Amino acid sequence: MLIKKQFNNLLFLKIYLFILASTINFAQTKIIVNLDELGSYIDPNIYGQFSEHLGSCIYGGIWVGEDSEIPNTNGFRNDVIEALKKLEVPVLRWPGGCFADEYHWMDGIGPKNERPSMMNTNWGGVIEDNSFGTHEFLNLCEMIGAEAYISANVGSGTVEEFANWIQYTTSESGNPMAELRRKNGREKPWNVKYWGIGNESWGCGGRMRPSYYADLTRVYSTYAKNYAGNQVYKIASGPNSYDTVWTDQVMEIAGKVINGIGLHYYTNNSRTAADFDEIGWFSVIQKTLEMDKLIQMHSKVMDKHDPTKNVALIVDEWGTWHNVEPGTNPSFLYQQNTMRDAVVAASNLNIFHKYTNRVKMTNIAQMVNVLQAMILTYNEKMLLTPTYHVFEMYKVHKGAINLPLELMTSNYTIGDESIPSVNATASINSTGIVHI
Repeated sequence: MLIKKQFNNLLFLKIYLFILASTINFAQTKIIVNLDELGSYIDPNIYGQFSEHLGSCIYGGIWVGEDSEIPNTNGFRNDVIEALKKLEVPVLRWPGGCFADEYHWMDGIGPKNERPSMMNTNWGGVIEDNSFGTHEFLNLCEMIGAEAYISANVGSGTVEEFANWIQYTTSESGNPMAELRRKNGREKPWNVKYWGIGNESWGCGGRMRPSYYADLTRVYSTYAKNYAGNQVYKIASGPNSYDTVWTDQVMEIAGKVINGIGLHYYTNNSRTAADFDEIGWFSVIQKTLEMDKLIQMHSKVMDKHDPTKNVALIVDEWGTWHNVEPGTNPSFLYQQNTMRDAVVAASNLNIFHKYTNRVKMTNIAQMVNVLQAMILTYNEKMLLTPTYHVFEMYKVHKGAINLPLELMTSNYTIGDESIPSVNATASINSTGIVHI
């Protein structure tokens, strides 16, 4: 719905929607949006994406190499690139995920035929040839107009490796890393603002205790230098779902040296994406609505240490995690995408809009061929998923102001469990256009 009004002429907007309730009776839903109560700015980065060296997300999904028969530009699939351009991806996280904490970036630069191979121990034990590395990733970001978010290796890497990566990508000249970059074909530095200090350091990133990780974060932050006008935005590895103890200790010990802290929460489901009945539909939506509770929980802890909200909550992994499609490699996390996934995507985006005073970036997992993907590919074929179309429709909210709303709706009930029948969001842009 599109409505254009002047602030002083519209005190509130009433919208009447009719929905099909679980009893197959029509129930009335009323949404009241008061334009006198403006919320916070919706950072476009809330619509961020995530790509990991996992299954066919990178290889085959985005990168096919210059010699592929699949139409490509410098190794990047033309069809996928065009779709991502249309989606206006604001920020892209890479190389992981769990892969990040076993990835050594210097193995992925220089002539491709000289790059050493490695085993991807987290995702199926496949051999990673490192043909897609730092240059390829940052070139991809430039091609689709996205900012880069690099998740650095803390689990098996070093502070020196981290510092050198920042210097290699963002410094102008006069140092060994910049000269190495120039030797490898890139004269000017990139602008790489967002840097993650490890990934899931409580789990696959090192199984660390929160206090130990927080101390490491202080060390890594010290060596995250700014070069050539590039201001490093440091994002700490955050908690797993409900673990507020992790958030509390990291904020207490390292909160003054970071700009953001992550949060990972997946809508898990033991069945495949397309194998569901009414109870299966209900269960997944109920689980995904827990995101609202999680953001409140972790924001409350963050407020204790950071009442002025200088540190952002970065939900840098979220989405559906169904059982893999039959006949596919279980380690590749390939799943189909249905209208149920679209509802999950929209519901989460609506939730994020409510908390834009603290939530400044999110990254759905993952962009291509993995988990709740925007795009699925098979050899030369490519399709856009229902989740892609949700992100496309929601582009109108990027950079707008969230409008708090009052939602009066019936509940959808199965047994003793209930969820709201309708989930909604509203925003107003700089020209006074309201989108709901």
